[in-house]
Amino acid sequence: MLNISDTTMKDTVLILSGGMDSVTLLYDEQERIALAVSFDYGSKHNAREIPFAQKHCQRLGIRHIVIPLSFMDQYFSSSLLQSGEEIPEGHYADENMRSTVVPFRNGIMLSVAVGIAESNGLQYVMMANHGGDHTIYPDCTPQFVSAFDAAAAAGTFVKVRLRAPYTNITKGDIARRGKLLGIDYAETWSCYKGGEHHCGRCGTCVERREALAEAGIEDTTVYSEE
Repeated sequence: MLNISDTTMKDTVLILSGGMDSVTLLYDEQERIALAVSFDYGSKHNAREIPFAQKHCQRLGIRHIVIPLSFMDQYFSSSLLQSGEEIPEGHYADENMRSTVVPFRNGIMLSVAVGIAESNGLQYVMMANHGGDHTIYPDCTPQFVSAFDAAAAAGTFVKVRLRAPYTNITKGDIARRGKLLGIDYAETWSCYKGGEHHCGRCGTCVERREALAEAGIEDTTVYSEE
């Protein structure tokens, strides 16, 4: 079992990818976060985003662990995974972006996080889904959050609860929050392709660019198309 019982007044496990949304939530809720967990599930961009998760946790003095979920790449179908087809380009609203869905990804990661929380006497798990995710990701919707929260509470002795504070706001709203928190978004990773630089054309790159522009943040991201 993890030895994190000495984190007084901290009651939360955060699922932290290293992307804009979860890094913002890390800073937003740092006083409550006892542990941040990243999952290496075989996505094309895991190797690019996890180092950013580690960097921010180190900076804030928050314990960070990486849990491998290699079975997902082996048995699941998604273009987001190393075993999948090419990542499509375009906006999230485009039908072809559905291929990036990893079936029940959040449900699986949250289940692990709930087990870690209960094992360590922590009361909450947190995820950084937001309103823009609802378009194609069913495990990011308010209905999913509500159902999983109820399941976690019913299935644990300490009644672990799910907190998803960004569920009904946009990525632009999150970027504005990050701007107030002083976050340098150049120290985050979004691109699903996982190349040397952000591609600038996949759904998550398009969404990143729109959110930063909406928040009035200079986009210093290096895009391979430029």
